[in-house]
Amino acid sequence: MSMNELSALFSFIGGLGMFLFGMHIMSDGLQKSAGEKSRRFMSILADSRLLGVIVGALITAIVQSSSLTTVMAVGFVNAGMMTLTQAVGIIMGANIGTTLTAWLVSMNEWGSALRPQFFAPLLLGIGVALLLSGKEERRTRIGSILAGFGLLFLGLEHMSAAVAPYSESPLFASAFVAIGAHPLLGILTGLAATALLQSSSASLGILQTLAMNGIVTWNSAVYIALGQNIGTCVSALLAGIGAGRNGRCAALIHLLFNVIGAAVCGIGAVIVFAMFPSWGAAPLNSVDLAVFHTCFNIGVTLLLMPFARGLEALALRIVKPKEDQASFAPALDARILETPAFAVESARQEVRRMSGIVLGNIESSRKAIVNRSERAIQRVYENEEVVNRFEKELTHYMVHIDIAALNEHQQLQLRHLLFMVNDLEKISDRCKNLAELSEMMLKENSMFSIGGYEDLQTISAKSSETLEDALSFWQHPDDPKLYRKVKKNGQMVDQLEEQIRDKHIRRLAQHRCQVEAGVLFLDAIGHLQRISSYALNLADYVKEEQDA
Repeated sequence: MSMNELSALFSFIGGLGMFLFGMHIMSDGLQKSAGEKSRRFMSILADSRLLGVIVGALITAIVQSSSLTTVMAVGFVNAGMMTLTQAVGIIMGANIGTTLTAWLVSMNEWGSALRPQFFAPLLLGIGVALLLSGKEERRTRIGSILAGFGLLFLGLEHMSAAVAPYSESPLFASAFVAIGAHPLLGILTGLAATALLQSSSASLGILQTLAMNGIVTWNSAVYIALGQNIGTCVSALLAGIGAGRNGRCAALIHLLFNVIGAAVCGIGAVIVFAMFPSWGAAPLNSVDLAVFHTCFNIGVTLLLMPFARGLEALALRIVKPKEDQASFAPALDARILETPAFAVESARQEVRRMSGIVLGNIESSRKAIVNRSERAIQRVYENEEVVNRFEKELTHYMVHIDIAALNEHQQLQLRHLLFMVNDLEKISDRCKNLAELSEMMLKENSMFSIGGYEDLQTISAKSSETLEDALSFWQHPDDPKLYRKVKKNGQMVDQLEEQIRDKHIRRLAQHRCQVEAGVLFLDAIGHLQRISSYALNLADYVKEEQDA
């Protein structure tokens, strides 16, 4: 290999590095800017498949990666945040959204004013200046987007310049003739390139770079592009490993969708190129490739959308359920950590599940202490183990979320979720304490007075109501009446605790209750008051987020 050839190789590798790094930091900036909006897109999903397609396309356009979108879809399905039916639409839409990158790359051939060497250095300079000029969050996000955009196009320029001298090379010509003559070889080439780069956008960008220099022909580009679409499934399939049945089904649906689409289009291309050989041998440019890529993905989506239920049923038939799946465990997928904004939402979903278990534990502890129910006592102990597991795994998950990739509001939400998990676990601990008191009384065959049981019923009901209202306020933060109700109920519990304590001391002085049981009674109302205090904390976290 001559020095010129070696230099061209180094230039191409360097250009590819700038292209990939530019895509990375641009995507990071876009995610920080629109991560919350993307989360809201996910939250509005209904069973409308068309809406799912639109949402999937929009999210992919934001994060600049169909692989990432499908990985998130697999993770969300696995976490119970999305149904398999909803995921099918998201996956179909992701293939459409990824075409945006191809159009960005093709801007090279739109006109001289849009060529990378014209505006990319300016964008890079402005982006770096914004990144270095201060720590203002909005400024750094814009700086990341602009700098990434500039690097992306400069990388394309370097790659294009590196391959330009070889546009007339017999080696390149014979390679693409061979690919055009063997469709399977072209598909495998595209699949391997995408699997290696972990990005169909990046591998298509390289193909477009070759097309800019007149190296690529239609009958080779079509098959390589089809292979690239299949190659993007690798990330989702990897994400499906270790996931639940629905998560694995989502990954399989993505593969089936792309394979069927590539097969239909590939067979059509073989027929067309056989009938019109001159079309297949004709060169194409990057715009042509962007048009084909877009038409293919939209066409396959329209073709297969009516058969989405069939794809879902086929995937469920192929993927067998695991018999040893845990019933009560946080459904957290570490792969969603790659997109911190969505990881926060995943954690939020599981905190919601945890809160439901804790709320049920309060009811069981009330039955344990008021009704002297042995079954309720056992249920409290079982729920406490589940809550402890949630607390441990959720905390471990959330501390691994890249806080630097979140905006200020998302950082506040993450911090409050950590606090909430801690407070919910403490509430469950108090429920366990109540169950232990009840168990002790059953063993010692001791009882509270009639007045004591009535007081316990009153304060436990109000304490439980405080937590219910706090969790309702968390779900509906725009309702200020709920917050005022929580604060009012919390104050009432504090007052009740004082009043009940005074009444109990008078009953003790009048010998109307057992001394041993009386000590346990004071402990019980103290635990119930603390439950209310922790509930107030939950409401205050939400209020702080609203005020921020």
